[in-house]
Amino acid sequence: MILDELVTATHNRLERQREKVSLPKLKQEVAKLNATAKLDFLAVLQRPGIHVIAEVKKASPSKGTIVTDFPYLQVARTYEQAGADAISVLTEPDYFKGKLRYLNEISAATSIPTLRKDFTIDPYMVYEAKLNGAAIILLIVAILTDEQLCNLRKLAESLGMQAIVEAYTETEVTRAVRSGAKIIGINNRNLKNFAVDFGHSFKMRSLVPAKIPVIAESGISGPADVKRLAQADFKGVLVGEALMKATNKREMIRAFKEF
Repeated sequence: MILDELVTATHNRLERQREKVSLPKLKQEVAKLNATAKLDFLAVLQRPGIHVIAEVKKASPSKGTIVTDFPYLQVARTYEQAGADAISVLTEPDYFKGKLRYLNEISAATSIPTLRKDFTIDPYMVYEAKLNGAAIILLIVAILTDEQLCNLRKLAESLGMQAIVEAYTETEVTRAVRSGAKIIGINNRNLKNFAVDFGHSFKMRSLVPAKIPVIAESGISGPADVKRLAQADFKGVLVGEALMKATNKREMIRAFKEF
């Protein structure tokens, strides 16, 4: 399964990175950071309307290279100028061609929250996210135990970040709620085979208590999809491929924000 391969690659990457920078050293670097943080993303989601997480994404396992021209800083600035509420940055290098450097530079160049989009499996990656400017991390229920979900979320919060806890199945959504997640993402993409079903998130929405903001992820292609999600009480959408391929990214984001 693709997900198993991604997790294995992440473990291997972690081992290589620990040889370069130890966890104690990483913690020291994080401790030196200026205490000033970007706007709390949970507070953003509590505002009226639907909120857009616009993704900077070069490739994926299912689509291969999405764009050959990749001016990531320009794209990120365009997203912010168009009214995006946060920017998702792929940092997984083996399958998504992401880099931590992209996150670092985009976080420095923009004023809205940035999300480290990766397969976070260890506290080391949470500290990496913080050091490189992230205000949000992604925690995928399918690859974490209940203890890990809780501990990694609490660590992120202790560092001034928020966690989007991502689920796909009914069991995963239930686990996300039980873990104490403050933000839940429902993925329309099955990470075991990368098949996408836009209607999937609607089926899962009722499993999440109304007090927890829910974000729909994957398979969102245009304003009509966002309108349906807004009507179903989703508080946010994470859009990657459609925005990366859009000839007018500003116009697309502004159309999303009308609902």
